Amino acid sequence: MPNLDFDESFYFDPLMTCEERRKGSESFMLFVGSVLTLQAEANATLNRFYVKCEGVDQNSVLEWIPKVLKRGVLDIDLHIPSSRGFGSNSTFYPLPSEIFVSKTLVRLKIQFQDGVNVNVECDVSLPMLKTLHLDYVKMDTRMFQKLLSGCHMLKELLLMNLIWEESSEPEPCYVTVSVPTLKILKFSRFENFVKAKDFKPIVLWSFDIPNLVYLEYLDTIADKYQHVRFDSLVEARLGLCKTSKQIKNDNNNVTKLFMGICNVKILYLTEDALKVLGCCRETMPVFENLIQLTIKTGLHVGWKSLPPLLKNCPNLQTLVFEGLNHIYRKRRSCGDENRPCMCKNLDNMRVKKDIDACLSSSSVKVIKILNFGDTGDFCQFWEIEEDCEFWEIVEDVADHIKQVKQFLETMPDLEQVTLYYNTPQDEDVMKVFKKLKKLRRVASAKCEVQIISDNLNLSFTFR
Repeated sequence: MPNLDFDESFYFDPLMTCEERRKGSESFMLFVGSVLTLQAEANATLNRFYVKCEGVDQNSVLEWIPKVLKRGVLDIDLHIPSSRGFGSNSTFYPLPSEIFVSKTLVRLKIQFQDGVNVNVECDVSLPMLKTLHLDYVKMDTRMFQKLLSGCHMLKELLLMNLIWEESSEPEPCYVTVSVPTLKILKFSRFENFVKAKDFKPIVLWSFDIPNLVYLEYLDTIADKYQHVRFDSLVEARLGLCKTSKQIKNDNNNVTKLFMGICNVKILYLTEDALKVLGCCRETMPVFENLIQLTIKTGLHVGWKSLPPLLKNCPNLQTLVFEGLNHIYRKRRSCGDENRPCMCKNLDNMRVKKDIDACLSSSSVKVIKILNFGDTGDFCQFWEIEEDCEFWEIVEDVADHIKQVKQFLETMPDLEQVTLYYNTPQDEDVMKVFKKLKKLRRVASAKCEVQIISDNLNLSFTFR
């Protein structure tokens, strides 16, 4: 069976004018249409239909779908970027209803950055579909449920940049993801879902996916997790946050979600997910199988949830930090300007003491610190926290060095610490190297420290 692959980028020179590109796109569309007509006349079966182009009428591209479906196509892959960018005001072209009753389709991938809308009246029946990837998509919770119920062989489900469409269904909306064959699930609301003006229904989620091995879940915390079951999960990437309307300390709901993934071996947490995890510091589940943990840090998020998390990862081997920036709260000073009270540092000392305690009993052998020395930009986050003058920021290179020293001085099983320092300044790298090498007391004398920069690759051990 033939493949039809059309990539507009091969036909254009980057130096073309806008008018030349417009005419080129028109010619491209005519060419693809003529090829499909010739193929249809030959009544030839089709294995794969791939189109990548931009600056075209996206609705015309969608009209090609029924034509290739008639030829029993197995694989449809359409990638149409938009110069306007995706947002809640995008066009959201409706997908043809024929696509949801195909008896031959095995793989469907549609990425229209001007958005597509999924809304069909008929039942969904995709008995052969194994991979479904929809990027920049709008649908309501009822349609989402209908879509899953018609995909009995699904192994990979990727719904990225999803916007919920307003529905006449009464709230709360019950959504169940229960596909026994599913191995990979990537679910992401619209990338700016916190600021987006899209419809935000009250959603009650249930995940019952016993054979899932990979989960990527980026969204606001659900209003309630009815059921969470991931028996076979190996790797999870969580990017969760709370809206202003959600309860600040919804311990039971957050705990239920993390209890459902506690068998995972590899875990990635964004800075917002780390903040959400703070809701269940007292009810933290034990991650018995976790061997690699990656944490993306942020200047607007503290590390109070880090000690209980590390304490409950008894078999953790590799700890990766994407940056070392974080924030901690100072106590109000009860002295005056001339005689400030020392209690303003107690909160920081308490957090440090908690971290020291969990690090000293940690089984971690390898620490990797990406973006070492990256100070970020805190200005955009000040409005998030109250009493901002009582917050202290860990943000410069000196602070990062202190953090690395804390790891080296307290973690007894460390074998390797690697700093990825993104700087072309060799002098800066040498300063960090010399300061760490001067450490007199370390918890693991066999530990190797390595600093990798743009130009240098330095290492030493404390033996």
